[in-house]
Amino acid sequence: MPASCLLYYITDRTAFGTYEPARRQRLLEKIAEAARAGVDYIQLREKDLPTRDLESLARNVVALLAQLRTENREVRTALLINSRTDVALAVEADGVHLRSDDVSPEEVRKICACGAGTLAREGSPFPTIGVSCHSPEEVARAAASGADFAVLAPVFEKKGAPDAQPTGLAMLRQACAAKIPVFALGGVTLANAQSCLEAGAAGIAGIRLFQENDVADVVCKMRSQR
Repeated sequence: MPASCLLYYITDRTAFGTYEPARRQRLLEKIAEAARAGVDYIQLREKDLPTRDLESLARNVVALLAQLRTENREVRTALLINSRTDVALAVEADGVHLRSDDVSPEEVRKICACGAGTLAREGSPFPTIGVSCHSPEEVARAAASGADFAVLAPVFEKKGAPDAQPTGLAMLRQACAAKIPVFALGGVTLANAQSCLEAGAAGIAGIRLFQENDVADVVCKMRSQR
């Protein structure tokens, strides 16, 4: 695996139990662990939360990452909010992750350019925009519409959706021909991640990969293997 392998942690606080205050705290701890370990992107993907609760949690994450960056300038982890451009703007996150059937990256950039706010740090006028895709054609459309990267899923499997047809490595290889970085998602493990990178993926995205393991160990193994 190349040292430049990008890593994308997608959150799911419901995996941390049923008591909301405790699982929210556990999620913040895991986000801090991921940022310290050098994960490139974190997507706050708590789709079940009402807007007010999602915004509150997102503000907590933004504050946490700001504190970590103050303590260590090498922390570069960017926070993306799943689908909710309005929440991402409100909390000044680094960007937004769009569903395959969401508004286009072009529309998001127009919103930012019209003065609705900015999602990027360090004076950049536009946010980082990722797009979920399920085929090479969708990846190509994401690239054409100005997305910064695409996430192709499920490559191997999708938890909770046994009927979802995996794209497989051949389709991942086709998707990676687009002029945009592509992350592999769905059943990706330390054992099969290399095959995704050999197929052309710029990086690996995951939920369980990060939440169920020591993140520093995952990052080290992902970026040290060849």
